[in-house]
Amino acid sequence: QVQLVESGGGLVQAGGSLRLSCAASGSIFSINNMDWYRQAPGKQREMVAVISSGGSTNYADSVKGRFTISRDNAKNTVYLQMNSLKLEDTAVYYCKMGVRPGGLWNAYDYWGQGTQVTVSS
Repeated sequence: QVQLVESGGGLVQAGGSLRLSCAASGSIFSINNMDWYRQAPGKQREMVAVISSGGSTNYADSVKGRFTISRDNAKNTVYLQMNSLKLEDTAVYYCKMGVRPGGLWNAYDYWGQGTQVTVSS
């Protein structure tokens, strides 16, 4: 019933900026958490940024001051604004949302398909 679709990835030079988007569609009763993760080749997936339903945020130390997470509840969308990009930011970025589907009792985690971000020197 629920699908998350990501967009905005691509190739960018070090020091540049990129904005990722992730939109949820389908029968949705509510969405609580919206998160961004990333996974670089040969590394474990790591949390990048989190935003709660109340708007509180948290970031990995490696991206603090450079990345900003935000949400648009009317569009069921989460964004990740990435500035001052570094080579080590290169990874596949995934969004995750805690969604209660319409007509169901429980909330479930849904993942986007991933979008590649490549930072060049």
